[in-house]
Amino acid sequence: MSFDKIKETKGRVLGIDFGEARTGLAVSDASRLLASGIGNIKGGGLERSVEAIAEVVATEKISAIVLGLPVNMNGTEGPRAARIRQFAAMLEERLPDVPLALMDERMTTMAASRFLNETNTRGQKRKGVIDTLSAEIILQNALDKLKR
Repeated sequence: MSFDKIKETKGRVLGIDFGEARTGLAVSDASRLLASGIGNIKGGGLERSVEAIAEVVATEKISAIVLGLPVNMNGTEGPRAARIRQFAAMLEERLPDVPLALMDERMTTMAASRFLNETNTRGQKRKGVIDTLSAEIILQNALDKLKR
């Protein structure tokens, strides 16, 4: 689960903001410069989410995955991080040829909320896009890290 394996691959990267209710998804362009949200998948447990993501990997021709890891502000990991690590292990088992890295997602939901406030996105529309926007931010942060 390191960025080194992702650096070794070429092609598009999938960014994931896993959630129990909704999982936001974003993909990079082939040159790995920009992240773009592609929507979300509805909750349904880890197994269902793994299968849905496997379908996205196939249809979008994804070569690597970056999964947001919820780290506490003090750098520790809590129960949500443990759940993400379990999800990551399941993804790696289901997609053994697709490298996966975990990306600290501290502040991404806050950044997404701030953006949605600035664009006056409210109500149901906000619920539908916040997870996708968070995945986009996670992925863009990872793409920027890969360039270094």
